[in-house]
Amino acid sequence: MFLEALGSALLGFALAWAAVHRLPDRLPARAAVLLTGSLGAVFGALVTHGALGPGHFLATLTGAVAVAAVLLSLLVRPASRRLRRSAAAG
Repeated sequence: MFLEALGSALLGFALAWAAVHRLPDRLPARAAVLLTGSLGAVFGALVTHGALGPGHFLATLTGAVAVAAVLLSLLVRPASRRLRRSAAAG
């Protein structure tokens, strides 16, 4: 279980690091994103391990990455857009 938690934390950190570098202007502070990714992955690993039981190492890591990705997607802010007026609006 310790290796699953450590591996999931590293995978969550890597996923968050990639998100920070890919979308720097649409995410909050870097520390918050990295912490969310890591803790989200550990939580996902615990939930997946509890649901599947021991002996499903790759499935547990997959569940951890999925939960981390969902939590990171909740941090993404909409892109700033200019207000566009339609041709019908006067």
